[in-house]
Amino acid sequence: MLENIFGSRTRVKLLKLFLNHPEEKFFVRELSRAIEEKINSVRRELENLERVGLIKMVAEADSAPTKKDKKKFYTVDTNFILYPEFKNLILKSRLLLEKSLVQEINNLGKIKFLMLTGFFVDNNKAKTDLLVVGNIDRQKLKKLIAKMEKSFEQEIRFTVMSTQEFNYRNQITDKFLFEVLEGKKIVLVDNLNKE
Repeated sequence: MLENIFGSRTRVKLLKLFLNHPEEKFFVRELSRAIEEKINSVRRELENLERVGLIKMVAEADSAPTKKDKKKFYTVDTNFILYPEFKNLILKSRLLLEKSLVQEINNLGKIKFLMLTGFFVDNNKAKTDLLVVGNIDRQKLKKLIAKMEKSFEQEIRFTVMSTQEFNYRNQITDKFLFEVLEGKKIVLVDNLNKE
């Protein structure tokens, strides 16, 4: 059974997409574009995952006059017996990527404060996913973020501030900064009070 789950790059990309977005439904072309794989490869892997029971096909009538005109969507089956284990596996692989991201960001300059929020902590309402405070090469950070977006298969919204800007915004209780700091987060580096 497990050999039907793993074994191809397309399958792993589909697993990440479905397990990171369990409430969403996708149609085949949308999946093909999202994971940047050929449509035939996506169809083949959808069949494998559907056969195992991890994903299911749902049809939406919309305004289709005949049964064959119904749109077919795929979604993860959260009732699948191994769903929690697969979800945990994807989360653990994400933690390894996060650790790699932190190490690479630390090499880009002098980091005073580094925080993950938003996508990284399943907080869809957050206005940013990554807050970096310090003196950092922004162009190199943009390149790193673009690379990591491909690994996470997710857009990463990031905010960079100098220590002076952070302290000023914190002092005046800036709405954006206050919401980010008070929301769900993971603080990875906090050297703001160490001079």
